[in-house]
Amino acid sequence: MTSTKQKILIIEDDMYIRDVYEEILKKAGYEITTAVDGQEGIVKAQEGGYSLILLDVMMPKLDGLGVLRELKDSPPKQTNGHIVLLTNLAHNTIIEEAQKLGAWTYFVKSDLNPDELVEKVKKVLQTT
Repeated sequence: MTSTKQKILIIEDDMYIRDVYEEILKKAGYEITTAVDGQEGIVKAQEGGYSLILLDVMMPKLDGLGVLRELKDSPPKQTNGHIVLLTNLAHNTIIEEAQKLGAWTYFVKSDLNPDELVEKVKKVLQTT
């Protein structure tokens, strides 16, 4: 359990993945907010105050790179922690572009089991 509840925003259009990540991270002691697409994610991310944002790359309405561009152009009122991309596509060009736009790193969703997700989240949060 974390001593003070760190807030994590999950921006993910896949309901199953979103629900599983939310459940796993809540059990690990984090406060979770979710967004179902990039547009909703922008609104929530611009409120700020998140320790970590998990951002899906491929989404309808506004993809992960669009969210990163928007956050760069209109920074949140209150600073957020690191942004980590969620992807099944480890395409270097997308990852490089995302990192130029402020993403910290990426997780390949298909490679993550629940324990690994919590471990990776803890590691990222230790670097903020």
